[in-house]
Amino acid sequence: MTKKVGFIGTGNMGAAIIRGMAGDDSINLLGSDLNKTALNALAEETGLIQCETPRDLAKESDFIVLAVKPQHAPAVLEDIAPELTESKCIISIAAGLTVQKLKDFCENRCPVVRVMPNTPALVNAGVFAVCLDDNHLSDEQANFTREMFTPLGDVYALAESQFDAFTGVIGSGPAYVFYFIEAMVESAVELGLPREQATSMVNKLFEGSTKLAQESKFHVSQLREMVTSPGGTTVKALIHLDRTATRANIIDAVRQSYERSVELGKK
Repeated sequence: MTKKVGFIGTGNMGAAIIRGMAGDDSINLLGSDLNKTALNALAEETGLIQCETPRDLAKESDFIVLAVKPQHAPAVLEDIAPELTESKCIISIAAGLTVQKLKDFCENRCPVVRVMPNTPALVNAGVFAVCLDDNHLSDEQANFTREMFTPLGDVYALAESQFDAFTGVIGSGPAYVFYFIEAMVESAVELGLPREQATSMVNKLFEGSTKLAQESKFHVSQLREMVTSPGGTTVKALIHLDRTATRANIIDAVRQSYERSVELGKK
């Protein structure tokens, strides 16, 4: 049976998910967005059916993906609530909004799934946490939710109590990686390498190192040791990182992100 999946908000993440689902004959895609020009272009690209308002979309959809900014979610859910029934399902990628808050906003009219993506989903290399804690969620709805994100990366079903930890490590994680890439590029430029070449080489360094970590039979600690010859250049750099508590600072930084996520969830 064909599923109708509607997206309220078709910005970067919403559009990435739509592109990942496009071409599946078992799914009809619908979309609603204030940016009609971008919505038109996405419809041309993916075959998405445009809806004039979020309420129109909710009426026609089996699954409603809430891909708006968190501050706009309450008003959107209150607006579409009259069109919601137990046979429909809200899938929210709005950061910081708990399952209970989402259910309150839509008057508990339908099951709710909370999803936390990260930005590499834009290149089909994301990591998604899905919360399937809502007791009113059917097995069919839960399974479909998992499957819809699979084309965009790896999907992990997590209890909502683990979402703040996921946010601190994985949701915010791309920024940490880009921060370190940026620092490596700047160090190369400071040492005399041309910026364009330095950027290309550092990007390849991260790509290759990640591939090795994924495919090697060795633990990452062992892989690090393979590069760290006694009295060599690498150990000199690593000792400096240890002396300046870099590892501890990374751990503390992740905890700061985690604690902020907890704080936002209470608002």
